[in-house]
Amino acid sequence: MFSLSYFLQQSMNGVILGCIYALLALGMTVVYGILRLINFAHGALITLGAFCMYFVFFRLGCPFVASIFLVLGFGGLMGLVLDFVAYRKLLGGPEVALLITSLGFYTFIENSTKLLASPQPYAFKTPSFLATLYRTPFLTFRAIDVFIILSSFAIMFAFHLFVRRTKMGIAMRATSENLEVANLMGIEVNRVISVAFVLGSAIAAFTGFLWGAKYGQISYDMGFLTGVKAFVAVVVGGVGSVPGAMLGGFVLGLAEILSIAFLPTRFAEYRDGIVFAILILVLLVRPSGIMGMKEEVRV
Repeated sequence: MFSLSYFLQQSMNGVILGCIYALLALGMTVVYGILRLINFAHGALITLGAFCMYFVFFRLGCPFVASIFLVLGFGGLMGLVLDFVAYRKLLGGPEVALLITSLGFYTFIENSTKLLASPQPYAFKTPSFLATLYRTPFLTFRAIDVFIILSSFAIMFAFHLFVRRTKMGIAMRATSENLEVANLMGIEVNRVISVAFVLGSAIAAFTGFLWGAKYGQISYDMGFLTGVKAFVAVVVGGVGSVPGAMLGGFVLGLAEILSIAFLPTRFAEYRDGIVFAILILVLLVRPSGIMGMKEEVRV
């Protein structure tokens, strides 16, 4: 009933979805590592990136590469706005204030998109050169599938080099270790936080394009559940761990697709519940996540 080609096909689908979750989890972890903030507004940036690509590429007819850079720049700009408008004045205050603010900004952006665009979903056509279909003895895939995998791994690798090899990356690692001490050592903490928001938001906006190009539809509320799943990937992989966040994304993507593929068809509508069941299972077995480190509890 389940052939090798079927298993490989579904595994590839799981890896593609995992790439999307991993990129979102990466952007969310960058901000969390410094501010200890689960940025729920991150989900809204997926929506903004998708709609930005829709209008500049399909409506205005900008070249594809230029459109990608515009989406990245727009996402980075929105991250900078979130930093200055929403979070900068709250630094040092109660963490719950930052959390509520992130939820408030998500709601504001979602409803603004609904008002300016439409409550109805938009058809998002895959660019023609990325819609080419390829067939092999074991796999059938489109060019967009390869593009998602290659671009995702390229971004992850580039981010790894940025964090490990650049002065700003080292400053981000130091700030995530201890914000107060980093400030005393002469690191411009506010600048580091701004860079974290810009990078994370640009990645989220780009992921919005990947989502639309892969699944052919975008809507004003597309970022909510996707953002929540990215947060689940962060927790599963280990909160605060960049490699863990990426691993968590792939675990969720594979688990979500393979569970639908191999369980009876009536379970397909419970795919979201399966994701959260994995979260509960991981927390029961390893509360710190797969690659997370235990933190000391301070009284």
